[in-house]
Amino acid sequence: MSAPLILLTAGGTGGHLFPAEALANALKASGARVALATDKRANAYAGSFPADEIVEIPSATPSGRSVPQIAKAALVLAQGTFRAIPAIRRLKPAVVVGFGGYPTVPPVVAASLLRVPTVIHEANGVMGRANRLLARRASLIATGFAAVRGIPANIPGKTVQTGNPIRPAVLDAARQPYPALPEGGPFSLLVVGGSQGARVMSDVVPPALELLPAEIRSRLVVCQQARGEDLERVRSHYQELGLNFEAEPFFKDLPQRLARAHLVISRSGASTVAELAVIGRPSILVPLPGALDQDQAANAKTLGDIGAAVVLPQAEFTPERLAAELRTFIEQPDRLTRAAAAAHSASITDAAERLAQAVLALASNKNGKNP
Repeated sequence: MSAPLILLTAGGTGGHLFPAEALANALKASGARVALATDKRANAYAGSFPADEIVEIPSATPSGRSVPQIAKAALVLAQGTFRAIPAIRRLKPAVVVGFGGYPTVPPVVAASLLRVPTVIHEANGVMGRANRLLARRASLIATGFAAVRGIPANIPGKTVQTGNPIRPAVLDAARQPYPALPEGGPFSLLVVGGSQGARVMSDVVPPALELLPAEIRSRLVVCQQARGEDLERVRSHYQELGLNFEAEPFFKDLPQRLARAHLVISRSGASTVAELAVIGRPSILVPLPGALDQDQAANAKTLGDIGAAVVLPQAEFTPERLAAELRTFIEQPDRLTRAAAAAHSASITDAAERLAQAVLALASNKNGKNP
């Protein structure tokens, strides 16, 4: 029997593509073949994705309340579905796996129309709109967290927690123990804001560090991700303070920087929260405000509730509040080590393998029913 082909579909952001990449590696290690269906935006940086073939499928995200905009997005999604049908007929996948976001809608809908078993993975603590749309078509719903709000009632498929698949680079970084923090020694602070950075981090963190006592500032080693338009003012501010710092729009070695950090200030996307847990690092999390689903708030709560993170709504994320939190952490190093251990206690390091096993069990069922 030839190795089964599993079609993965992810797009839009690294938060969707990274777990798909981790699953692809686990599937290939189990002897399966892998193809990827993605949209134009993600295809631009999917060149290193471990797939035998990458298929570009049109997609769009319905946003706002404008009827013409929603209608236009729906038309593009319908066109994407009609494009996906012949691609799936040609590839003949045993299972189609979607990782959330509207780029997954056309391939998963096309697969269900063709009676190909489907899996959707929900990485966040609240099911996203695209996955809610697809939930009743899914043979299996895999979740990153034990409790996920918004899963429709009475869905026909099975729901199982697998955790969020983690990239090999993150698993490598997780081998490093929490860095020693000798009294008066350097304190490594990592500031990130998602794949494109976050303006609020550039607005709040530099003035917060300025409020710290000079003896604490002299210990700081700051690594900050900043958007291109914010980069120079962040660098100028830190230069004026005489800090030891790096500021760049993107860090290719972010998992290693996470491992070297004594404390991380970040948004709380699902991948970020999972990586903080696997590597085991304390954090100050600022969920993205204004999201309809409030998924980042739910993600952050999973670490906040166990003492692994301080969760600050963006309205409370001020230079004064951040300076106070930083000072407390730096002056109470035992609190940092306890938070690091708590973060690691929430980790699922074999999530990719768990998800791969569930997908392959579904693939081996000739009728496409739940394993």
